[in-house]
Amino acid sequence: MKAYGAEFFGTFWLVLGGCGSAVLAAAFPGVGIGLHGVSLAFGLTVLTMAYSIGHISGCHLNPAVSIGLWAGGRFPAGKLLPYIVSQVLGAVAAGGVLYLIASGKQGFDVAGGFASNGYGEHSPGQYTFVAALVCEVVMTAFFLIVILGATDKRAPAGFAPIAIGLALTLIHLISIPVTNTSVNPARSTGVALFVGGWAVEQLWLFWVAPIIGAIVGAKVYGFIGSED
Repeated sequence: MKAYGAEFFGTFWLVLGGCGSAVLAAAFPGVGIGLHGVSLAFGLTVLTMAYSIGHISGCHLNPAVSIGLWAGGRFPAGKLLPYIVSQVLGAVAAGGVLYLIASGKQGFDVAGGFASNGYGEHSPGQYTFVAALVCEVVMTAFFLIVILGATDKRAPAGFAPIAIGLALTLIHLISIPVTNTSVNPARSTGVALFVGGWAVEQLWLFWVAPIIGAIVGAKVYGFIGSED
């Protein structure tokens, strides 16, 4: 139960820190943190939580990561569902807290996107469905390669959270213009439910693509990281 609680609170922090930076601070007049700041915020949430709860739950914070670790032989199938449920609940709870904070500003409207992921007219850069699909699959695949490599027993001990956090930062620097960056179905769900409409209609892609990418990444690392 402690591991599930850790996943709940860890994912809560990821969504509140990452999506919160996008909703509250990215475009703040004059001193907004912009794309670079949002990218760093997502990376820092994972880095800080990895050091805080990694020894309790493994700090997945992401259904795609849990599935990828299972595909890579690093996680038991029996724990997948409770981990994913904990992650999604944590993300939705964070979305609720963020909504309460953001709605305290006059004129706030979730129609602005609320850091939701999207493609087509809902992509920050107006990228197509195909571009969004490819981007999410590839970015998640490389995220899993980094995670599996950094946590390999042959890797330097104690540095995995840094590599993983920086990898997520880099992923956001690349892909925010394309999809607003998901690579995490829980993160996508946590804000999309408050937007409704198009965000919920397009949400399926941000479950399917990251999960496919995670499995691909796990299989790739299984090949290149094999000790045979």
